[in-house]
Amino acid sequence: MLPRVLEPEVMDTPDEARDYDSMDHRGVNRLFVDHLLQATALAGLSAPTLRTLDVGTGTAQIPIELCARGAALRSEWQVTAIDLAREMLALGNANVAAAGLSCFITLELADAKGLSYADNSFDVVISNSIIHHIPRPLDCLREMVRVTRSGGLLFVRDLMRPPDLETLHGLVKTYAGDANAHQQKMFGESLHAALTLDEIRGLVQQLGLDPACAVASSDRHWTIAARNG
Repeated sequence: MLPRVLEPEVMDTPDEARDYDSMDHRGVNRLFVDHLLQATALAGLSAPTLRTLDVGTGTAQIPIELCARGAALRSEWQVTAIDLAREMLALGNANVAAAGLSCFITLELADAKGLSYADNSFDVVISNSIIHHIPRPLDCLREMVRVTRSGGLLFVRDLMRPPDLETLHGLVKTYAGDANAHQQKMFGESLHAALTLDEIRGLVQQLGLDPACAVASSDRHWTIAARNG
């Protein structure tokens, strides 16, 4: 099994933020929101306004997709989107303003390992691709569960570490083959830093949740979809 090799926890240079934001995440983001909407429906969350926390928002691409989709469906999402990278948040604020969604999305500088929000603050807590940045992922996951209200939804997706370098290089070629060299390097390092399905299921069990709520959702992702409490 390929060992986990950590990458920097925070991507906070202008070049990293620009390279990340310029990569084509549209298909992945649309699928994330598709699956999130399905999960909220299954969890019976249909309030007119859903208080939502996006942990590790990067440049706010997923909140933008979610809120734009919500407007089309005549539902309202109020998203607090957090990140520890100021450069990512700067681009995120520009993206939110350009999308005309500033009244639905608030971006804040925050550390996912020690959130300032009270227990049970959010109806839905989401995250896409932050866990592989965290040296001790359980710290971050515990905080996500803590701020999710009883009966609320935890929806977390991240990359899944491949079994060997050959598979890793194949994934980079398949999904980042048209990207520049720095973007390919970032993607490869992220795969190397990711958790396996067995590893994330072990952490989910420590949270008191059913390990079966963590599934392999693609050839390179795992997903947790769990109702809290």
